[in-house]
Amino acid sequence: MSVQGSAAILSEPYNLIITGVGGQGNVLASRIVGEMLSRLGLHVTIGETFGASQRGGSVMSHLRVSSRSSYSSQIPFGRAHMVVALEPTEAVRVLKDYGNPEIRVICNTRPIRSIGVISGEQAYPPIEAVKGWVRELSRAAWFIDATEEAVMLGNPVLGNIVCVGALAATGVLPLDRGIFKTVLANKMTPDRVALNLAAYDRGVAMIQK
Repeated sequence: MSVQGSAAILSEPYNLIITGVGGQGNVLASRIVGEMLSRLGLHVTIGETFGASQRGGSVMSHLRVSSRSSYSSQIPFGRAHMVVALEPTEAVRVLKDYGNPEIRVICNTRPIRSIGVISGEQAYPPIEAVKGWVRELSRAAWFIDATEEAVMLGNPVLGNIVCVGALAATGVLPLDRGIFKTVLANKMTPDRVALNLAAYDRGVAMIQK
């Protein structure tokens, strides 16, 4: 797609990381966000890194967005602009390597405990401690229980779409609800589109309030 008339972005490139653990749907979220931005004429490069290759392992998607040209798929250390974390401790993990004084974070507050934590071999930190670390390592942070909103809609995996709506509401990227609906319509049945739109709207509302 031509970049002529493409939407304005805050930085060239704008570096976004969507992170979570296996089974949360952050790869799907990154692909949806990427397609939304591409439809506006922006260049979007997506790179993914995976931890343990099973449900519960770390998964991180790098999105590099530009109105001018394509960039390498991996964001350099210390150069992310926004982190969307579907799992709280994953936010801290990403901030350690890719954070800087200007970074912003959207953090789902619902923990997913690893096998090591469940078995008693490791300890999961208190959520208030995690929030404190995220605040210390970022310029701005939004904490939302995206999973709870998704459960109320009938499917906890929709937490990824709640977070996409939250990202749109921050205004850091030109994410449009109408384009979101168009992207979904090419991938899903009408009933699933309606459910995902409801999740997106929940995320928007959580940031706006």
